[in-house]
Amino acid sequence: MGKASRTKVDSSRREKIAAQRAAARRADQRRRILIAGGSILAVIVIVVVFIVVKASSSPSTAKTAAPNGPTGAALASVVAKVTSVPASTLNTVGAGGGAVTNKPATIPGSALTAGGKPEMLYLGAEYCPYCAAERWAMIVALSRFGTFSGLATVHSSSTDVYANTPTWTFVHATYTSKYLAFTSVEMETNIPTSTSYTTLQTPTAAENALLAKYDNAPYISSSDAGSIPFVDFGNKYMIVGASYSPQVLSRLSWSTIATDLSNPSSPVAKGVDGTANYITAAICKMTGNQPASACTPAVQSLESQL
Repeated sequence: MGKASRTKVDSSRREKIAAQRAAARRADQRRRILIAGGSILAVIVIVVVFIVVKASSSPSTAKTAAPNGPTGAALASVVAKVTSVPASTLNTVGAGGGAVTNKPATIPGSALTAGGKPEMLYLGAEYCPYCAAERWAMIVALSRFGTFSGLATVHSSSTDVYANTPTWTFVHATYTSKYLAFTSVEMETNIPTSTSYTTLQTPTAAENALLAKYDNAPYISSSDAGSIPFVDFGNKYMIVGASYSPQVLSRLSWSTIATDLSNPSSPVAKGVDGTANYITAAICKMTGNQPASACTPAVQSLESQL
């Protein structure tokens, strides 16, 4: 074979080898791309699975918040129990056996009335756990003098102390009594905003004036000024803050609390009914101890402590 022929054969062989090597490189590149793509896909799948699992196991605050309570027949049953606590139970509970730590305090001022009747004014908010506790006792006490309609259940803030305390809201409730007028202002909801909570109802100028006057020094400590709930009993007595600890209601359902109200030995009855008895005593001082069914001897014995 001549030199020219060898050169031609060598050149062909080199081209074939080069082509094989190029094909091998391309195959290797495809393999690397597939491996990298597979790794990225695997990571994406893992991230998606993690997000889904986290969403199902750790819901948002809105989803983990306690429900707003019973509705329909269940709500009617709870309302019936709360608004008809037996007088015998309330008399047995009396002062609450030490559970009541904040009694109505005397305040001076011209009589607070509405529609020719002494007025009980409540200023609070749905997010407030202390208001949450006080409302139970207010409903028990006021039901001895009149009738509620439109009561609805709600819970206190899920991000405040005593989170999700089961309670009531007066925002759509009405109260009828021939003995007194009851005015309620739920100033904010339990729905947080970036700075506070969503505004619900706004006090009148006169109501704000009472709040500024009595929910302040010298009637309470300056460090507690502006606290809620604020309850004014005809400008004769007032309550600022909860009368018993909201801890008493912690982790209980509305139905359980309503049932416990008729068990005088239960912590719920001692806190709620005991507070209701003091509220009843303050109202009886406004109404001249009328009616007798509410202003019992047991209640009148508490009037001297106000």
